[in-house]
Amino acid sequence: MTTNWMGRRPVERYGTVVVGGGQAGLSAAHHLGRHGESCAVLEAGDRVGDQWRSRWASLRLFTSAKYDGLDGMPFPAAPWSFPTGGEMADYLEAYAAALDAPVLTGVRVDGVAATPDGWLVTAGDRSFAARNVVLATGTYQVPHLPAFAETLDSRIVQLHSAQFRDASQLPDGDVLVVGAGTSGADVALQARAAGHRVQLAGRHPGQIPFDVDGLANRLVMARLVLRFAFHRVLTVRTPMGRALRPMVLSRGAPLIRYRSKDLAAAGVERAPRVTAVRGGRPVLEDGRVLDVASVVWCTGYRHDYTWVDAPGTSTDEHGVLVHDRGVVAGTAGLYLVGLHFLYAMSSAMIHGVGRDAAHVARHVARRTGERQGELPAAPAVSPRSGRADEPARPAARRG
Repeated sequence: MTTNWMGRRPVERYGTVVVGGGQAGLSAAHHLGRHGESCAVLEAGDRVGDQWRSRWASLRLFTSAKYDGLDGMPFPAAPWSFPTGGEMADYLEAYAAALDAPVLTGVRVDGVAATPDGWLVTAGDRSFAARNVVLATGTYQVPHLPAFAETLDSRIVQLHSAQFRDASQLPDGDVLVVGAGTSGADVALQARAAGHRVQLAGRHPGQIPFDVDGLANRLVMARLVLRFAFHRVLTVRTPMGRALRPMVLSRGAPLIRYRSKDLAAAGVERAPRVTAVRGGRPVLEDGRVLDVASVVWCTGYRHDYTWVDAPGTSTDEHGVLVHDRGVVAGTAGLYLVGLHFLYAMSSAMIHGVGRDAAHVARHVARRTGERQGELPAAPAVSPRSGRADEPARPAARRG
């Protein structure tokens, strides 16, 4: 393909461009394909699934394989086993290969801009024109650190959870893990198992009151919590869901795999929030100053949409583009999938992302039908479930 006079390749055209090739982006491509919508998925990583491969080596999903498959392709493992991050990465790579849509890896998007005809997506020397754009970059965009982190003594090793792979990265001495959510609990247990004295700082986010590895989970609790409470009850359409959503977005979801007794049994010490730095050392909310060799910041991520030029849009108090169930307000043809509590507690979970993707795909198809002066065809109903939001296996890529 030759470049044009500006040094860029010719513009590549699709009905929809999906930015992000993780579980949300792939699910969106699958559902768009069911409506006959042409699309391309742009993935920054060299391989599909690299987001999972880059996380800590001991990572296991807190949902069993029974609930870890995307629409149309069950996860290839024993139903009540818990896949590793690497296994999930390989599954996503296989899912992408089965899609009837191009998944372009090594394409890092640097800009999305509204045009009179739709959207222009730029990625280095490549440009993509589309009537619609689905942002599937997920919740893990820009690692968040408190402003005072840069004033810690330079001799203290600092890592964000995005950089943490295993305890070998930690020097000898005490470890402070900041952030008591799922990632913080996992890192704290790893550091403790490696022989470090570990303090886990932050508010307790709450916990699921049963053992995810236990028999009760297999028989009752997984379906009750994951498929009913998280998927049906805790949504933006219910009073309970609307009350919970701000807390989840600001404090994180409750612990699922680990509980307080697991941390205590391992010897992990609980500590209040870190509020400042004094003399180069972290200060707790109760005034204690800690002498530690390393700090792992499990303080989450912040959203960044500075690369999206979409006049008429705005962000909410959590930094997310204002939307209605993934349909961005204030502009036409811009969508979100894969965010925490996009619609329900399950929205960013493997078993929940498909419903949001299906909703967005239906909206895209409706726009196409309106443009062509006809209504879009209704999606085929899955023979397995009899529901339109749980479709059949992804079609094999042609050619």
